[in-house]
Amino acid sequence: QVRLVESGGGLVQAGGSLRLSCAASGRTFSNYGMAWFRQAPGKDREFVAGISRSGLSTSYGDSVKGRFTISRDNAKNTVYLQMNSLTPEDTVVYYCAAREGIVSATRRYDYWGQGTQVTVNS
Repeated sequence: QVRLVESGGGLVQAGGSLRLSCAASGRTFSNYGMAWFRQAPGKDREFVAGISRSGLSTSYGDSVKGRFTISRDNAKNTVYLQMNSLTPEDTVVYYCAAREGIVSATRRYDYWGQGTQVTVNS
């Protein structure tokens, strides 16, 4: 079992930045590809970013490319999402997820965090 706990959400002005963190526990963190998703009420879950087990490979959803950066620190069992140039459209709950194997937008993820709210004021 892998436990994921997100933090770092909050309120920010448009154009500002936030860094989300997701701390993992329970299993060997470096065995898992990690991803961030987000979901607004009544909408489908959206893939935001993914990172391979080693951290050498990353991928991003179209809506965040060039603004968000995913990274991980396997020594700290933590994955991060640096979010820059935030807009009100980024106002949603963000979730981190883990899976063994390749990370992508369409793969099934085995473990999920509880989510952290990000609110961007215009």
